[in-house]
Amino acid sequence: MPLTPAQVSIVRSTVPILQQHGTAITTSFYSTLLAEHPSLNNIFNQANQRNNHQAQALASALYAYASHIDDLGALTPAVEKICQKHASLYIQPDQYEVVGTYLLRAMGDVLGAALTEEVLEAWRTAYWQLANIMIGREEQILSKADGWTDWREFSIADKVKESEEITSFYLKPTDGRPLPTFLPGQYISILTDVPKFGYLQSRQYSLSDAPRADYYRVSVKKEEGVDATHPGYVSNVLHDNKSVGDSLKVSHPAGEFYLDPASDTNGPVVLLSAGVGLTPMISILNTLVERNSQQQISFVHGSRRTATHAFRQHIKDVVSTHPNVTASIFIKTPNTQADVEGVDYKHASRVKLALLDKKEHLYLHDAQTLYFVCGPEGFMASMHTGLRRAGVPAERIRMEAFGTGSITVTTAPGVDEQV
Repeated sequence: MPLTPAQVSIVRSTVPILQQHGTAITTSFYSTLLAEHPSLNNIFNQANQRNNHQAQALASALYAYASHIDDLGALTPAVEKICQKHASLYIQPDQYEVVGTYLLRAMGDVLGAALTEEVLEAWRTAYWQLANIMIGREEQILSKADGWTDWREFSIADKVKESEEITSFYLKPTDGRPLPTFLPGQYISILTDVPKFGYLQSRQYSLSDAPRADYYRVSVKKEEGVDATHPGYVSNVLHDNKSVGDSLKVSHPAGEFYLDPASDTNGPVVLLSAGVGLTPMISILNTLVERNSQQQISFVHGSRRTATHAFRQHIKDVVSTHPNVTASIFIKTPNTQADVEGVDYKHASRVKLALLDKKEHLYLHDAQTLYFVCGPEGFMASMHTGLRRAGVPAERIRMEAFGTGSITVTTAPGVDEQV
């Protein structure tokens, strides 16, 4: 049943309430839901439960939904991102019933008498309006998954250290069947046991190579100094406890961040990354190179130190053998005893668009240039703001945010003012 105009007004009127009490509502929701349905702990990120990131993210989502209840088109990118993730986790339609029940209960627990029957019914209708949209979209995504609609067993065929922090895992399906292709930039979900939590846990990792029929590769950064509340805990399990021959559960590739080799062929491609954000960029780079694309490709990457820069030699090899590819490497703190400027790095700095040539590295003169951005939130905000100020339309900037957070694209301290 669609929302009536009166219900739209009611939901919109709750925006100030959600702004004030949203996190309290979502914290209560998760606490009660997981206490009464402990099996769902295998689905929800336990680190993000314990550090409250998940509750904060859901509160922000509720606030955004209520704010745009009469303009849902504005939420399409965010909804697509969530649906892609849900499909990769094989969320089932009946789980929306459980979530809806507990979310409305949490609203009542926190708001008390302020949640009148009229407001409750408006929110119940609003919830199912969005839930049905998402259920339908997730069914569409899974219908194109080549029949791969549940977790599939893979084994670790190889484990290769790419830098001081990042290790690649080569994953092969134990059933030996050919793997479906994917769009470079997409991710897979990995499901594994986590003894610290006592539950299975899943995490999304970008595929870091061109599509292969016999294996997938992901390149995972190990987060140091983590504890049970840190979202990088699973990466430590993979690095420290998983070896060649061990099994993992893997989902079909998913994600709304990608380059389509069939259609994104008309202009230059600029790949902007920092830290582990280079993993989907390597997939895009390798795919274009293997297809003998003649597009101009600018690979721009920033690392704290040379030792943390993954795929260094691979990038050099690609540049040396493909005249259409350039690389601009930023190292924030070069090793003055070992690193050679012009060889190991181009700029001793964080990534700054102002240090890149507008024509040869950013292709700002070409109205068909596509920009792909991935890295820490502050880096992505900086890149987005700088590109927009340089006149790049938002539709030609594609960004991937890891974790539960959204990308803040307003100007922040340290953002490049000009390009």
